[in-house]
Amino acid sequence: MTVSNSTTTRILPTLDRFFEITKRGSTWATEVRGGLVTFVTMAYIVILNPLILGGFSADQAAKDIAGNWLQNAQVGAVTALTAGVMTILFGLVARLPFGLAAGLGINSFLAVSVVKDVTWPEAMGLVVIEGLIIVILAATGLRTLIFKAVPQALKTAISVGIGLFIAFIGLVDAGFVRTSGEASPPVQLGIAGSVETLPTIVFVIGLVVIGVLVARKVRAAILIGIVVTTVIAIILNLIFKVPESLGTNPAGWNLNAPGLPTSIVSLPDLSLVGQFDLFGAFSRIGGVAATMLVFTLVFTNFFDAMGTMTGLARQAGVAAPDGTFPRLRPALIVEGIGAVAGGASSGSSNTVFVESASGVGEGARTGLASVVTGLLFVLAMFFTPLTQVVPLEVAAASLVVVGALMVSQIKDIVWTDFSVALPVFLTIIVMPLTYSISNGIGAGFISWVLLRSLSGKGKEISPLLWVVALGFGIYFARGPIQAWIG
Repeated sequence: MTVSNSTTTRILPTLDRFFEITKRGSTWATEVRGGLVTFVTMAYIVILNPLILGGFSADQAAKDIAGNWLQNAQVGAVTALTAGVMTILFGLVARLPFGLAAGLGINSFLAVSVVKDVTWPEAMGLVVIEGLIIVILAATGLRTLIFKAVPQALKTAISVGIGLFIAFIGLVDAGFVRTSGEASPPVQLGIAGSVETLPTIVFVIGLVVIGVLVARKVRAAILIGIVVTTVIAIILNLIFKVPESLGTNPAGWNLNAPGLPTSIVSLPDLSLVGQFDLFGAFSRIGGVAATMLVFTLVFTNFFDAMGTMTGLARQAGVAAPDGTFPRLRPALIVEGIGAVAGGASSGSSNTVFVESASGVGEGARTGLASVVTGLLFVLAMFFTPLTQVVPLEVAAASLVVVGALMVSQIKDIVWTDFSVALPVFLTIIVMPLTYSISNGIGAGFISWVLLRSLSGKGKEISPLLWVVALGFGIYFARGPIQAWIG
């Protein structure tokens, strides 16, 4: 017993110094709680990623050019495995409270656009190549240089834009905001302009519960709010028996109906690991077309991750005045490795998740929270039924609350200079309206270099920013360019 206590006495201070828990003003309990909250708000990816990449049956699956499709259970298993391993690695190397998982933008791009021309293994090979390029850019320091070349006003705008973006994600996931099916207005409140479905009402309840707890500065406010609202959702669902939606029932739950699982343990099928073809796409569709696909993947991942990490670091209070944060280069390298790992496991490129803001909002400040989140993802491989207990509408409420906290940084932006105000505004507004962090960053970068240079302030612009703005111009025009090249 004495040896055990002595060992514990030595280990805990060592881990405290390693993760800088005390130095960053956090505690062990806060980090564990923050990691748990991040997992809860990210766990939906284990359900959603298989629906995007795979399918339950051949008639509704995302088939590739050869008519093959990824099995739902297999995609779910590798999604949890890769997210777990990469989030743990990020926590240990970057020591920041950010969770990694399959990025929704890239997996949708693969399922909708890429596999109509190539096979799934070939598509995942392109993802691996994209990740290797990002790793090289990060390891050589070029990614860090680009990060530092971004003006402070744009970095703040990125954080604010992400706040609006994740709030918008929450509102859409909850069915509070829906497409109207009309040209004008393109979106509407709830169904036919009213909030009338039980899942959306549960979201509103969760928003009020979590909002009140945060306003009253209750410790573990977000976690308590999620638990309380989930219990309410389960009770209400037992009474009213609302079905799952999966896109077919607008009055149903978005992804999963809350309830006690019928089973708890399931063995993961990891047979998709290693099923990628590195250069097959170049042979099938040609070098130019494959290169354009890789370019799109790199740009999307590169700037989505940069923007997300900027916003999260500022929210966590670990960012320097210039927007950089501790262990920046290792963080960028590990994020690139996430893309490689996602492609190699056929679960799609893994990147930093903006939902990590929920754990940060709970008080997480160190990589220990990421280790907790990662371990829970690894366990989720064996307990996938439990990931369906919390409905997406409850997690959505926490995203809206965290989004409100992040938008408060808008007070740091100086709006009196319009050559700053317009690019900042475009960065902020384009993110939620186009459902893309990288689109917002691109609009901000291009408008910044144009307005600042044409206003006589071109000498203040970093040459790297000009290069990136040009790259975004190509990115936005990639469709016509690819058609022109043939």
